[in-house]
Amino acid sequence: MPRWLPRALALALAMVAAYQLGSWAFHRLTGLLVAILMAFFLALGIEPGVRRLAGRGMRRGPAAFLVCVAVILGVAGFLVLFGSMLAGQIHGIVENFPGYVDSVIGWINTTFHTNLSRSDVPGRLLRSEWLRTYVQKQAGGVFDFSASVLGGLFRLLMIFLFMFYFAADGPRLRRALCSLVPPAKQTKALTAFEIAVDKTAGYLYSRGLMALISAVAHFVMLAVLGVPYAPVLALWVGVVSQFIPVIGTYLAGAVPMLVAFTVDPWYAVVVLVFVVVYQQFENYLIQPKLTSKTVDIHPAVAFGSVVAGAALLGAAGTLMAIPAVATLQAFLGAYGKRYDVADELPGEGGRRDSTRDGPSPLARLRGLLRRRGR
Repeated sequence: MPRWLPRALALALAMVAAYQLGSWAFHRLTGLLVAILMAFFLALGIEPGVRRLAGRGMRRGPAAFLVCVAVILGVAGFLVLFGSMLAGQIHGIVENFPGYVDSVIGWINTTFHTNLSRSDVPGRLLRSEWLRTYVQKQAGGVFDFSASVLGGLFRLLMIFLFMFYFAADGPRLRRALCSLVPPAKQTKALTAFEIAVDKTAGYLYSRGLMALISAVAHFVMLAVLGVPYAPVLALWVGVVSQFIPVIGTYLAGAVPMLVAFTVDPWYAVVVLVFVVVYQQFENYLIQPKLTSKTVDIHPAVAFGSVVAGAALLGAAGTLMAIPAVATLQAFLGAYGKRYDVADELPGEGGRRDSTRDGPSPLARLRGLLRRRGR
């Protein structure tokens, strides 16, 4: 046996074991890695606010703490408002439940020619084998739901904690990132970091402003219709439609449609029409003006980045995809090489652009007259 064969076998086994261990650790730590990436994204978004407070004489740690507390209070306030609306709707459904039961029983008696009454329904339901089986299956789901809620709260707390650390140690973080590249390329690394801050903060700012405009517009519509919980529903539409790309508008519009349906079925149709019309108004008038200077990327690229982000990181990827792609595009535009293109390329049809042919005949005549006047 060759003398190098045992060593090669040991090296191959060690590499396989290292790969298996690394794969196992990566899958176990995926949640933590996504939380850290999300916290870094949020830290980039609040970096301008922290810098502004630090520029006024406040230490960076307290400035980051104040901004993080403001973000936490905003998210908590939104959840409390929506939770109160949901609790009110459930309370109304419970109070009106006998009327719903009477209407359903009347429809069953009319359609199937039966003689059911309200007193017969509870006894038949309690004796139903399907109901017993369903309750037994869902009994364990209560604990799973409670564990999911506690896990979600812990994940949110972990994200905000990492966000505070990233924001408070911003200068040290930049120096650490620059230390990973050679001195000749540290300027480019710092430029990339600053571009990421500008694009992420600009994206969150533009989305927040569009959410405010959307909330005001939908509040006016819901208030005119007399739909209950109009402020909360308008805030829900504004936030969800802007911070959940692509399908956020339709998810946001479903809740006010359901609430409006309880008032009048035609109101739900009015809400649907308004949501669709406002979405077109926002896409063609509001969004281009607000995002042209902050996140200036092609709509097809934005859609593809959202789909890719959702496939890679789920809901967190949909939120981080657009500013990440905008940062990459801005960095490539600043340092990437571009070359001149000929006026006419093979295969291009149609008329040439007049701007590529130099000045127009009228402009040439004006220049000639000016030179003769001199």
